[in-house]
Amino acid sequence: MALMDVMTKRELLGKEDIDEAYEVLHPIIKRTPLQYDTYLSQKYKCHVYLKREDLQVVRSFKIRGAYYAISQTPQADRQKGIVCASAGNHAQGVAWTCHKMKIPAVIFMPTTTPRQKVEQVRFFGGDETTIKLIGDTFDASAQAATDFCEKNKLTFIAPFNDKRTIAGQGTIAYEVFDEARSQDMEVDYLFAAVGGGGLISGLSAYTKNISPQTKVVGVEPTGAASMAEAFKRGHPVTLAKVDKFVDGAAVKTVGTLTYNNAKEYVDKMVNVAEGHVCTTILELYSKEAIVAEPAGALSVAALEDQREEIVGKTVVCVISGGNNDIDRMQEIKERSLVYEGYQHYFIVNFPQRPGALREVVNYVLNKDDDITKFEYTKKVNRGKGPVLIGIRLGDKNNIKQLRLRLGQFDPYYIDLKENQMLYEMMV
Repeated sequence: MALMDVMTKRELLGKEDIDEAYEVLHPIIKRTPLQYDTYLSQKYKCHVYLKREDLQVVRSFKIRGAYYAISQTPQADRQKGIVCASAGNHAQGVAWTCHKMKIPAVIFMPTTTPRQKVEQVRFFGGDETTIKLIGDTFDASAQAATDFCEKNKLTFIAPFNDKRTIAGQGTIAYEVFDEARSQDMEVDYLFAAVGGGGLISGLSAYTKNISPQTKVVGVEPTGAASMAEAFKRGHPVTLAKVDKFVDGAAVKTVGTLTYNNAKEYVDKMVNVAEGHVCTTILELYSKEAIVAEPAGALSVAALEDQREEIVGKTVVCVISGGNNDIDRMQEIKERSLVYEGYQHYFIVNFPQRPGALREVVNYVLNKDDDITKFEYTKKVNRGKGPVLIGIRLGDKNNIKQLRLRLGQFDPYYIDLKENQMLYEMMV
C-alpha cells in the first residue's frame, strides 16, 4: 500500500471515534429532537424527519465539535487561551465553551458576518472572549487567526479540519440512529449541509459504520460548491470566488481531512441555488414555524431535485442552524421571488412625454402584475430617458408575453437578470 494511502486511512474516522465523543458530550450538550415532518412528508411522498440542531443552546450543531475539541486539548494549553476562525456558528460554540470552562478565547470572524451572529458570540463568550473582525471571507479570517496563533503560541480550534471537531459533529448521527433503533426505523437517506466538510464527515463516518445501506447526501450552495469541486478534481481546490449569501457554507477550500472522510463515506454531493435556499427558508418559517439560517435550510432545499429518488423512503434532514439575522429577511424574500420567477427588473427607454408610464401600465403589464420599483430622472433636451422598473408578476408564466410587449415598447430594453453586475449595482 502506498504511503499516501496509509496516511489517508489513518485520517478516516470510525464509529469508536464518535462513540468516545458522545460519552464526553452527552452530559453537556442538548440531545436535539428527531421530528417527523408531516408537511414535507406529504409534499415529497416520503417520510421526512428533521434533526433539529437549530434548537441547541447556541442554535447550531457547531457547539458539539467546539466543545469536544477544546475538552481534548491539554489543560495547560487551554489555560493559555484558545483561538478560532468562524463565520459565526463555530465561533458561538467556542465562545460558549470557553465561558463555561473559564478560559480566554480570541475569535476571528469575517467582516461580512451578519451582525446577529457577532452579537451572539459576544453574548455567549462574555468576558472570556475577544472578537476580531478581519477579512471579507472565512478563508482570509482563518489565515489571520493562524498567524495570530503562531505568533502568540496559542491553540487553534479548527472549525472543520480536525478529527476532534469532526468526531463531535458526528455525535448527531449517533443520536439519529439511536432514536431510529428505538422506533424500529430504517433510515434510507441522510441529508446535511456542507461548508468546510466537518459535519458531513462526522455524520457519514458514523452512518457508514453502523448503517452502510443509508445513503449520505452532502448539500452545498451553488455559489460555494467547494467539496463537489474537490470530488471532481480528486483533491481539495480553492474556488476563485464564492457567493457569501449562505454564509455558514461559504468556504473556498475544504480541508484535506474532511475531503478524505467525505470521499470515503459520502454517497453523493448535490448543490442548491441560493434563490431556492431562500424559498425553503420562507417555507420552513411559514409552514413549520422553524427559523432556519441559509446553511440550516440546505438539507431540506435539496429534497426538491431528489424528489423522484426519495419517494416512499425514510429521509433525515439535519437543520444545522437557526442563526438567521432578521435584517436579512427582506433580501431573502427578494431572492426567493427572483428565483421563483415572480420578480423581474428591466432598464427601459421611456419617451420623455406625459402619459408614457400610463402607456406601460395599460399596454405592457399583465392585468395582475404590479410595479414594485420605478426610478427615473427627466433629462433636459432628450427625447428618451432610461428607467429602472421592477415588475412583480401575478402569474410567473406570463413573463413571455410581458417580454414580447416590452420589446415592442422598447426593442433595446435590458433584462437585469441577464446582467448580474448591473443588477447588483441598481437593485
